[in-house]
Amino acid sequence: MHFPSLIEKKRDGHALTTKEINNLVEDFVVGDLPDYQMSALAMAVFFRGMTSTETHHLTEAMMQSGRVLRYPEGSPPKIDKHSTGGVGDKVSLVLAPLLACDEAWVPMISGRGLGIIGGTLDKLESIPGFNVNLDEKRALKQLEKIGVFMIGQTEDICPADKKLYALRDVTGTVPSQALIVASIMSKKLAENLDRLVLDVKFGNGAFMKTKKEAEQLAAAMTSVGRSMDVKMSHLLSPMDEPLGRAVGNALEVAECVEILHGAGPPDLVGLIIDLAEKVSKTPRKQLEKRLKDGSAWKKFVSIVYAQDGDATALEKIIDVHQAPVVQPLRAKSAGTVKKMDAELIGRASVLLGAGRQKAGDAIDFAVGFSGIKKTGEHVGVDEPLLFVHARSDRSIDEALATLKNAVEIS
Repeated sequence: MHFPSLIEKKRDGHALTTKEINNLVEDFVVGDLPDYQMSALAMAVFFRGMTSTETHHLTEAMMQSGRVLRYPEGSPPKIDKHSTGGVGDKVSLVLAPLLACDEAWVPMISGRGLGIIGGTLDKLESIPGFNVNLDEKRALKQLEKIGVFMIGQTEDICPADKKLYALRDVTGTVPSQALIVASIMSKKLAENLDRLVLDVKFGNGAFMKTKKEAEQLAAAMTSVGRSMDVKMSHLLSPMDEPLGRAVGNALEVAECVEILHGAGPPDLVGLIIDLAEKVSKTPRKQLEKRLKDGSAWKKFVSIVYAQDGDATALEKIIDVHQAPVVQPLRAKSAGTVKKMDAELIGRASVLLGAGRQKAGDAIDFAVGFSGIKKTGEHVGVDEPLLFVHARSDRSIDEALATLKNAVEIS
């Protein structure tokens, strides 16, 4: 197959056939289609889009590029959630153990950070020893034992998405609706789910900037899921300010520990319960109780131990990953917080090292922001609007330069 012709075909706005899509994905996985040509195709898709039929076939081809999970006959319902990603979105770390308290299995396959959007795997790996690279046999054994695993794509599961995911992160093609749908749904369909809830974000800190775009994305993912006999539901949630009060890997784990002990930011707790209700048969009050009575916390600890992590580090995770420099960003005037720009805070977190600027970059688990004020809250003169956790004074200065337009006080 002549790859440049297919790139030109998509560049000029024409639809690719099912055979062409299948061949592209197969050749990409085995290395016959080089990264630079797949990057060019991704950019063509970004600008030209894909039809619903193309998107469906791309999703299916990516799912079929590896193994699809199989479960014992008569096993409990398989349920999961996926978020399109936002700044400070650490929902999965609490939602997975919460859902696993049900008579259900939660086979959660997650991704790493993309652009300004943090990744569940990066957050989990800030827990000392935590292994997100379980093979299928071990993952399924863990599912039978504790009802949940939290892993990344293995070599066997969606290898096409694993390769394309890394390219999108560094080629400016992250926000493509077709590529988002194919990436998300290929992983989730490879989990062989019964029920899936989507948390589709919109706003300046999300891939989808408007509610209309989020609605279109939700509809596209729902269509693909239903075509594969998965019971689909979704929530549209705003992302103009960070979710919760922390951004950064270890800092976000610390916030999750707080929630699993019955506390935590109301906006984050509320979203977790809202999403749980969509796929759980358990009443809302009981779900809330599980966050307060230690049930979900015990399940999370069992996940950490099962995946080689040091659970004794959870309640001291900020000490384990202590940033050398912590500095407040103080309010210059008293008033009400009118804006706390998620996109700029996300960009600043990447500058600090909490995200990747190019493929293969190491993540600095210690850096980020804590104590972030929420819009609508009152602040006094010189009161901290947030705390910057950094590796050096120089990186603090770079972050503060980015943050200067992130906050507005009325």
